Amino acid sequence: METTGTQAMTLPVLDVAGKPEEMGAEHGRVAREQLRAFADERVRLAGTAAWTGRELDRDQVLALGERCLDAHRAYAPDLAAEIDAMAEAAGLTPAEVLIVNGFTDFVDTVYAVGGASPPEAAAPPAAAPMPEEAMDCTAFLVPGARSADGHAMLGQTWDMHETATEHVIVLRGAPEGAPAFVAFTTVGCVGMIGMNEHGVCVGINNLSAGDGDVGVTWPFVVRKALQQRDLDGALRCLTEARLAGAHNYLLLDRHGRGANVEATTTRTVVTPLAGDALVHTNHCLVGQTIALERPRDAAGVVSSARRLARGVALLDRTGLTPEDLQEVTRDGEAICYRGAPPRHVATCGAVVMRPATGDFWAVRGLPSQSPYTRVPLPA
Repeated sequence: METTGTQAMTLPVLDVAGKPEEMGAEHGRVAREQLRAFADERVRLAGTAAWTGRELDRDQVLALGERCLDAHRAYAPDLAAEIDAMAEAAGLTPAEVLIVNGFTDFVDTVYAVGGASPPEAAAPPAAAPMPEEAMDCTAFLVPGARSADGHAMLGQTWDMHETATEHVIVLRGAPEGAPAFVAFTTVGCVGMIGMNEHGVCVGINNLSAGDGDVGVTWPFVVRKALQQRDLDGALRCLTEARLAGAHNYLLLDRHGRGANVEATTTRTVVTPLAGDALVHTNHCLVGQTIALERPRDAAGVVSSARRLARGVALLDRTGLTPEDLQEVTRDGEAICYRGAPPRHVATCGAVVMRPATGDFWAVRGLPSQSPYTRVPLPA
């Protein structure tokens, strides 16, 4: 795995190419030990009341993961083949790798379905607030009318428990028969935030909803969107999917067309990018999706609202440059923060993308401490 960067917090870049099985096998081989530890942690947490409002044993968690596999194979057979090969190379089951990929959607599935066998569904717990550790990302779309060069941009932080920083990588892919891409992600995950050779960009915020079900998790949606040529194709990847859980998606293409999409298992609300920057954090902003939100930790509610307001204030101007967006991710007032007890949530990385020029910048760890690195698409 190539390491890019000049300071202590370097940015590892993993290059994969070829057929889905070849890409997955290389990913699993390189990240084997790290992925095994990550999978053990994620499977364990998926069965805890702190995350899902339910106590499930390992076998129950994995059985639910197995049920989700069929939905993924139907939605994107090539990506399912990629995680199958990754799992084999890492000595894991496909269900374990799937849970690593879509953990924050999978917990919505556990919340709504629990250990119930089909066709039954368990009644959701009366009170199961989503942990704050899952609730922190600040993302934004900037239209060309607000940028210095007329090109639209997408940027965001990726915030999680500070221990996740060590798992951050950039995956640079050259799939056979599909567009080349570059994606900010974690080991074992097929993609979280990315851009492809056609200039299609995808960003995300986690949401929490009570209508989760057996379905497709968000990294599969991200990678399938990165197989498209324009905004319309990327939007279809969302609207045609039976999602496992709730996420917010930010989409942008090289023509400057963009949209913010609040998506749960049963509802999808699209807000087109217009003349002002669109900012999103970790709570729903539209009535149809607000009605489906799970209870959230009080501190997480405050954090999400504060970060949203700060992002709107910082981006309410014209002449914005990629460097300005990078500075937004470094904002110490609300957006960029260190891990501290008792939460230990931190900004574990950030991304800024300008699809019209094919530019992708990323940083691992605190943007306020480490420099952004421009990562080119595969040649």
